[in-house]
Amino acid sequence: QTPIVMADGYKDFIAGTVGGFSGKLLDYPLDTVKVLLQTQNSLATSSATAAESASNHATRRTVQETASKNVRNIPKSLHPPPPSQIAAATGASATSPPVYRGAIHCLTHTIQTRGFLSLYNGLPSPLLGSMAENAVLFLSYGHVKKALGEIPGENELTLLQLSCAGGVAGGIVSFVLNPFEVIKVQMQVVNATRNHNNRAGVRSYKGVVDCVLQTVRTEGIARGLYRGQTSLLLREIPGNFCWYGVYEGVCLSQIPEGGSKRDLGASTHLLGGAAAGVAYWTAFYPADTVGSQMRANPDYASRRFADVFMDVYRSEGVAGGVWGGG
Repeated sequence: QTPIVMADGYKDFIAGTVGGFSGKLLDYPLDTVKVLLQTQNSLATSSATAAESASNHATRRTVQETASKNVRNIPKSLHPPPPSQIAAATGASATSPPVYRGAIHCLTHTIQTRGFLSLYNGLPSPLLGSMAENAVLFLSYGHVKKALGEIPGENELTLLQLSCAGGVAGGIVSFVLNPFEVIKVQMQVVNATRNHNNRAGVRSYKGVVDCVLQTVRTEGIARGLYRGQTSLLLREIPGNFCWYGVYEGVCLSQIPEGGSKRDLGASTHLLGGAAAGVAYWTAFYPADTVGSQMRANPDYASRRFADVFMDVYRSEGVAGGVWGGG
């Protein structure tokens, strides 16, 4: 019986798909906490601003109607109330203090108010997205290495070349991943908006399919499903450059003299993967924070990456803003 020989590309595709599926099931609750922490301040501010704007608009309309009836003295009750009074009436403060004190508080608060399963809100989108992401990433990485001249056992690439191959693969996969990221974040922030004054501008969805349909119907594919694409490129390219650089570096350092990568045990690959994950997220984490803001907050939807980055930095600082949720 002839043995079935699987091409390396298909092996990479299957390995990436299985790995992405398994990893997302484990880390999705923590990803939900991350997104809630990243977006809480801007969504609260958006809500307070929208409430104030709506109140002032209603007051101006009432004043105009009264003036049209030739009433000379407008009662004080018709004057626009100060922002603090509006905030008190709507349940949002003028300074919009954080809803969550930290990651642990966010986790426990979400479980207490929405239940444990709410941490998996919108899971189908990132589940499919992670499978597609890892499959395309592994496949792209393999092809880029071959394009750089790698021939296993004969011509091995340098660590810098392997890192560059990872960066290129990350740039490619960002275009596959972004629509899933948009839907994921939209579904995750529902956890916050349903319990905190229904923050203005954030739509409610019946499920992932409804979220996709509403997003495409109201914003289109380019402006809706590819919202925040620049931020994802800025996350994936340096992130995967560092991920593959660290992972390959750890593996190369453990190869026995005269041996090859095939001689390494599972523990080495696990160690390399863990170290690479830390490198990935610390490469340019602020890009992920800005991306979450652009996908969750309607006020940031059509703005440029640099503008949102500076706005978040000015309003929330480094620790609470661009590095929020880290």
